[in-house]
Amino acid sequence: MGAHNKLTALQVKSAPPGKYNDGNNLWLYKRSDGGGQWVLRINIHGRRREMGLGSTSVVGLREAREAANKWREVARQGKDPIKERKRLMREASKADTELATIAISAFEARKAELKDDGRAGRWFTPLKLHVLPKLGKIPVEEIDQLDIKQALSPIWHSKAETARKAMNRLGIVIRHAAAMGLEVDLMATAKAKELLGRSRHRTTHIPALEWQYMPAFYKSLNKGTQTELALRLLILTAVRSGSLRKARWENFSSGRWEIPAGDMKGKVGATTSFCVPLSNEANLVLDQLRPFERNGYLFPGRDRGVMSDMTMTKYLKECGHEFRPHGFRASFRTWCAEATNVSREVAEAALAHQSGSRVERSYKRTDFFESRIQLMESWGKYLGGENV
Repeated sequence: MGAHNKLTALQVKSAPPGKYNDGNNLWLYKRSDGGGQWVLRINIHGRRREMGLGSTSVVGLREAREAANKWREVARQGKDPIKERKRLMREASKADTELATIAISAFEARKAELKDDGRAGRWFTPLKLHVLPKLGKIPVEEIDQLDIKQALSPIWHSKAETARKAMNRLGIVIRHAAAMGLEVDLMATAKAKELLGRSRHRTTHIPALEWQYMPAFYKSLNKGTQTELALRLLILTAVRSGSLRKARWENFSSGRWEIPAGDMKGKVGATTSFCVPLSNEANLVLDQLRPFERNGYLFPGRDRGVMSDMTMTKYLKECGHEFRPHGFRASFRTWCAEATNVSREVAEAALAHQSGSRVERSYKRTDFFESRIQLMESWGKYLGGENV
């Protein structure tokens, strides 16, 4: 080996204080306390440099030789190994605080608040599609309002709701970074909104059928198919289609349907179950649904799980209707306002909407169930063509 690999592991451990050359300018500096330091002496651009390679308590003889070979090769390429190592450390540090990394961390921290731990992807998707492709590799500390404006300007007017969600999520990610101790601009999203201006996009409401035509449409659903019965029960109960599709027979009893908290819109674990009064007309529909039962579901899917979320929408499209399943809630709510004397609070409670301030709700401990029994019975009679 000649001038190379002069030292042994025993010498590294037991050598007295001093400087020892392992060969090819790899040195061991031993201290009086028994500890030691590996040092590589290199000449770069006509100047001698000493590069520390770590303590002997952490870096063994073989590791020190491998490190020395690595940095000698860097020097042979004409680069300063010490500066190159600092550059690589800076890059590694930046990677740890890249927006994409922080965004994932923020998402993980909020999974417990999201339905199915966020597996549906709705929380993260606006960031994934419209922010991270452009800003994901930038350290979060360096992101400013100009970066955000550039990322979201293509969809700010054309996809206003998606842009709003992306901006909202980005604000959460930046606040998460601040909680991690990173120096970020907490006002970056607010400033970006000022630069982007007010969206020109007009909100398009989900098409709904006027309540005066609801009885005729309801009666047209007379073939007894699973899809038509689903639409009938959806209309009669004024619930969201997601809650309806997941309905299980075990949750129906004594003229009421108790929808579990996890099947309601909102954060997991943040609300209680919701009870829907069942009218006589709704109970007749339930009787017709019995033959379709599988695995405890009212509306099982063809292969497994439950009916697809597009089944009812597809049916309406094929029938040539412009209105959509969710629009039946608007039809019901407008009927409440224009054709009944029911209070706003009861009507909103029938839709599982929260009304009033948080303080007001904390004192108002009622879901108006008794009043809703009469309301839903009147709705069922109206749909069935009876005078109410």
